[in-house]
Amino acid sequence: EDTPPHEVLTHLNLLDKGRPTHAAILLFAKHPQRFLITSEVKCAHFHGYEVAKPIPSYQVYKGTVFDLVDQAKDFVLSKIDLWVGTREHSTQVPTKYEIPQEVVAEAIVNAVVHRDYTSNASVQVMLFKDRLEIWNPGSLPPTLTLEKLRGPHASVPHNPLLAEPMYLTKYIERMGTGIRDMIHRCRKAGLPEPEIRLDGGFFVLTVHRPATGSATQSGTQSGPGQDQGGKLESRLESRLESRLESALAAKVVLAIRPQPLGKAAIAPILGHKTVSGELHKQIKRMVDGG
Repeated sequence: EDTPPHEVLTHLNLLDKGRPTHAAILLFAKHPQRFLITSEVKCAHFHGYEVAKPIPSYQVYKGTVFDLVDQAKDFVLSKIDLWVGTREHSTQVPTKYEIPQEVVAEAIVNAVVHRDYTSNASVQVMLFKDRLEIWNPGSLPPTLTLEKLRGPHASVPHNPLLAEPMYLTKYIERMGTGIRDMIHRCRKAGLPEPEIRLDGGFFVLTVHRPATGSATQSGTQSGPGQDQGGKLESRLESRLESRLESALAAKVVLAIRPQPLGKAAIAPILGHKTVSGELHKQIKRMVDGG
């Protein structure tokens, strides 16, 4: 902690002919965005399934890469559900986010560390009703493919001078295993595997949220990822809900799609023990509405 700044920057290869590099500015400057304007991170929360106004919550974060990661991670964690248990088995109250916070942190760190800082675009963190999407400008190095990212692969950081200090400060736990760690943690939490794609000069990572009222949300875990049928049902539900009054109405429509059912038969399919007052009202509204 008492090491002179010049010595630290020299040790981390963050000086070029005695002057701070762009990486040094991003890591340690008081106001990095004065010099690298688009290094900010934009975070938005949408109540629906697509980008649409009005936007309930929108923040543009500035600061060092450490500040950007911390602020963007806190933004997401403040918007998603948190399960709080009891002290039945311990003096500590157990808690669990609907998306593991390690997955949220890893996704944001990857976007900030591996983005293309020569681009005029910024990292975008968007939370929708059914998913978390993180867009960062850039593409994969020639030696990597989207498929290779899912398996064991060499670490090829786009910005090695950024990656090394973030590794030393434990923002990056293990070099080259980030995507695999996220896949493993999502499976363990009963969530589908994260999706990755390249889209118009952006690297896009999608982490799915649990379906409302699903077994995952109530604490039980499903198998390793959803099957294709589960993803299809999720997409159908998203489209239905945009046309109906609520998520409950969409679930009712999906439940009776294979065959006609009464309320008593629909309730357990939706995870309800009995026909609740809300379910009764919703079905009545749907019948009245044709």
